[in-house]
Amino acid sequence: MLEELEVRGLGPIRDAVINPDSGMTAITGETGAGKSMLLDAIRLVSGGRVDSARLSTDGSTDCWAQAVFHVDDDSQARAEAEQAGVDIQDGELFLTRTVPSSGRSRAMLCGRTVPRAVLSKVASSLVVIHGQSDQLRIASSARQREFLDSVGVDPETLRSYADAWNAFRQVDEELSRLRGQQAESRQRADYLRDSLSRIDRVNPTAGEYEELRDRRTRIEHAAAIAQGVSGALSVLDPSQMDEDEPGVVDLMGRAVQSLRSIRMEKPFGELADRLEDVSREVSDVVFVLSDPGDAEDGEGDLDAINSRIHQIDDLIQRWGPTIEDVLAWRDRARLELEDVDASPERIERLEAQMHDAADRVKGAADRLSLERSRVAEALSSMVDGELESLAMAGSHLRISVAAREDPDDVDSTGHDDVGFLFTPYPGADELPLGSSASGGELSRLMLALELSAVSYRSTVEGRRSSSDGAYGSCTYIFDEIDAGVGGRAAAELGRRLARLAREEQVIVVTHLAQVASWADAQVVVRKGVDTSDGSTSTVVEPLDGDRRVSEVARMLSGDESDASLAHARELLSSSVLR
Repeated sequence: MLEELEVRGLGPIRDAVINPDSGMTAITGETGAGKSMLLDAIRLVSGGRVDSARLSTDGSTDCWAQAVFHVDDDSQARAEAEQAGVDIQDGELFLTRTVPSSGRSRAMLCGRTVPRAVLSKVASSLVVIHGQSDQLRIASSARQREFLDSVGVDPETLRSYADAWNAFRQVDEELSRLRGQQAESRQRADYLRDSLSRIDRVNPTAGEYEELRDRRTRIEHAAAIAQGVSGALSVLDPSQMDEDEPGVVDLMGRAVQSLRSIRMEKPFGELADRLEDVSREVSDVVFVLSDPGDAEDGEGDLDAINSRIHQIDDLIQRWGPTIEDVLAWRDRARLELEDVDASPERIERLEAQMHDAADRVKGAADRLSLERSRVAEALSSMVDGELESLAMAGSHLRISVAAREDPDDVDSTGHDDVGFLFTPYPGADELPLGSSASGGELSRLMLALELSAVSYRSTVEGRRSSSDGAYGSCTYIFDEIDAGVGGRAAAELGRRLARLAREEQVIVVTHLAQVASWADAQVVVRKGVDTSDGSTSTVVEPLDGDRRVSEVARMLSGDESDASLAHARELLSSSVLR
């Protein structure tokens, strides 16, 4: 519900604040006073475009408008705002828009700057404007289908179809992906098999590569190694070389014995201990040097080792940089090959799932179509009844729900083409809504639709909430709805607006007293002259008591004579829903 609308610098409006009633609010005033500017302000905070030429010409640099809405915890607008990162306090949602005389506009939601598209999305579930330039909102088949679904189609039926459609699309996308990858998968499988065969023929093991390179180095330097080892052993322990001369080990042993013979622990005993430790280290070196190890390797072994190293090098260049990487790649390739080899079976399974999913979609679409047809027939009949009361007797609205000829032509909304076809008078051609009615007729037709929607919803057990996709909890704004209407038809128009206002908030811009008299609150828009500089601006004032009587009298006869005032009082007192 719109609680407050504040406008600054929009056309002739310098500064105005409106607090609409929760029921019906009438905005009245003489032609050219600027009533349409208030609708421009609503469009502005709803993310619409406003020509910079319509900004104030009194020196203001920008136009500013703010609307304050009260939203329920489970409302769609609140969900959209919170999704945009907006924190809502006390259930109040602030929609603000600033449009400079040059440059880009700025949109804000509860003080947080947001893209204009976000403002528009939030406002779409808060405000419905029925003005001559806004009627095309329901001229498209998609919006007509949305309206029909929101009025009476069971949300569970819609959810059931959405679930079936999403499951179908998921299987379809997976199947399309696999089919598109079949040729690529075959090439990949051939590559994996060839690669695994190469690796398995070599069958390397972890650490083998380093060991082979080490063995090759020892073989290639065997002569130098042998000479160096012999020289070292002849010095350290000549007995290893069948020589009789004492070596380092023997000499160190004698040195230890000499130090022990002193029989003094400090420092000679400690020195003897240290020397013994060194002697043991030298003895260990001698033991290692004396180990024959790979001494038996010959030139024949070197050829075999080089061949093996070459094979492993080839694998490392392809899938390395280490032999461990090659082995890890082999393990992954085996798993991938299993998955690729299973693709034909997976496609066969998905094709079966696809068939089942398509059957479920068709069944859900048929049920949805039947329910749409039922709602369309009832709503069409109710609209015709409303049109007769709105001075459009003989007009007829037919809501067509036609299943597409191709049974496979389904989408996320089902397989129906929905169309609102309007006949403005008997004998006229039935034409799509929006191309078969004048602005005033179209506004009254939209009122008939909204009234019928409210009546239909009230007959459905557990009235749909806005979170279920209904149009409920909106502020409805009607402009030029009384064009070409007068007399009793005008009074009936006002009564029906008042009836709608029992369910929803209604704001109507009107020049007919018979319409304004039904409003719970009335606001007048008039031109005022600033005595200080002679400039003209628009003044917006709420009316009550005698001031409202005077305005209704002016609307009736153009003056405030005793007769017109009496007529105005009588009209206001009689315009009460019973």
